[in-house]
Amino acid sequence: MKRVLSGLALATLAVSLLVAAEVKLDGVKCPVSAEPAKAASSVDFEGGKVYFCCNDCKTSFQSNPAKFAAKARNQLVATGQAKQASCPISGEPINKDKTVKINGATVSFCCDSCKGKVEKASGDEQVNLLFSDAAWKKGGFKAGK
Repeated sequence: MKRVLSGLALATLAVSLLVAAEVKLDGVKCPVSAEPAKAASSVDFEGGKVYFCCNDCKTSFQSNPAKFAAKARNQLVATGQAKQASCPISGEPINKDKTVKINGATVSFCCDSCKGKVEKASGDEQVNLLFSDAAWKKGGFKAGK
């Protein structure tokens, strides 16, 4: 029984390392400081892993994840860990030809009206339009396999 449990623990570790190795962090920013994210500092968040520039930012995130949730979700999409199912503005089915790239994350919309609303916004306003709690739910975003 101990051998089986040890084998399962090793298999789980190997899968975790393989998944972490698949995440590309080129151009990915820390959701706390906006500095380049590093694989050495991460936390599990909403079915994926969020990466930070340092352990201080990781600690800040862990003490108040809601404050940084939209930027963390942006990172989940940018790193390919989260996939979108519907328009984050309307909740309607997406048109793959209606997309905008925000901080490395490509997001699709149902129509030019929803796409235009996001294109007219800038900075944190764009991130919040796409990755707030409500938009995340409307967009049917899911992280993990």
